[in-house]
Amino acid sequence: MSPAHPAWLIATWLGTGLVPKIPGTVASLSALPFAWILHLRFGAPGLGFATLAALAAGYWACGRVLAPESHDDPGHIVIDEVAGQWLTFACLALVARKPDPLFYVTGFALFRFFDIVKPWPINWLERRLAGAAGVMGDDLLAGLLAGIGTLFIFAYGHRFGPFFS
Repeated sequence: MSPAHPAWLIATWLGTGLVPKIPGTVASLSALPFAWILHLRFGAPGLGFATLAALAAGYWACGRVLAPESHDDPGHIVIDEVAGQWLTFACLALVARKPDPLFYVTGFALFRFFDIVKPWPINWLERRLAGAAGVMGDDLLAGLLAGIGTLFIFAYGHRFGPFFS
């Protein structure tokens, strides 16, 4: 498939997935400024819509780039990291009116942890799903778990902790 094909551009997040060694981390980092702007301008609904759009576009693109029954999750396909990272911040935007650097760093770190380590149930889901669903599914679950973790840390910081008053 040509690198100029829309499915290739979407799947690689405009070529971000071609970065050597850490394409998923680079894609997650490149998703942060978009999440920040969406959070500022549109809040949780904007991030939720962006997540759904990335999911739909990613599912379509992965379906074109991968074989349908493939259990591979090639490193150059990183639209799943973008969707998962945005889901993390959509969860945070449910309670935080404005984005905050501390919680964005927290959400990024938790998402990368869940995406790389793949604890249960993420590893279970990854083994069960094939093709585009498998590529997208485990990162969405990682994003949801990272979002929930970030919400707990946010709640602790505001209710009991020293972060904010």
